[in-house]
Amino acid sequence: MQASEFNNLFDSVIKKYHLKDSVDQSFENPFNKNTLEHLLYRKCWIDTVQWHYEDIIRLPDINPEEALTLKRKIDASNQDRTNMVEYIDSYYFDKFKNITIEPQATINTESLAWAIDRLSILALKIYHMQEEANRASASEEHRANCQLKLDILLEQRVDLTTAIDELLNDISLGKKYMKVYKQMKMYNDDALNPMLYAKK
Repeated sequence: MQASEFNNLFDSVIKKYHLKDSVDQSFENPFNKNTLEHLLYRKCWIDTVQWHYEDIIRLPDINPEEALTLKRKIDASNQDRTNMVEYIDSYYFDKFKNITIEPQATINTESLAWAIDRLSILALKIYHMQEEANRASASEEHRANCQLKLDILLEQRVDLTTAIDELLNDISLGKKYMKVYKQMKMYNDDALNPMLYAKK
């Protein structure tokens, strides 16, 4: 897959979510679980639900108990997001495992999957900025400002899409090499978070 196909898939996930526009809706992945598409679809769905969690928790009159419950959901979603990034990196690590790496090959500043993660988030920004640029109830000034921001986001997507394609190509040719680094998050681990293991 090329990065432009990632964009198309992410856009389809976001549109699918907004048919019901509910964080509590059921999730169905249309792709075979052994495919890259399955991973990407799941990844963008997690991002989309979390986007709306983040909107909800900022309501000024939210019930504190509801906010705490939602914060726990956001924490769990962040962990799921990180896990999916690692699965995507592992997919590519396996895909390119037999590539002969050139002696002068270098490693990228971020992994391939974290770049794809940014592309998923950009798709969400573009969708929602487009909504604001077209919102009939907003002022003309608001819509114009949002259109300017949308234009920048679209330019960013072109640049990031190009950069990901170049990285994929460089890895396939052995000019770049991959490593999969586990994030090793500590705050969700009972054995590593001192606030949690002190309670045992």
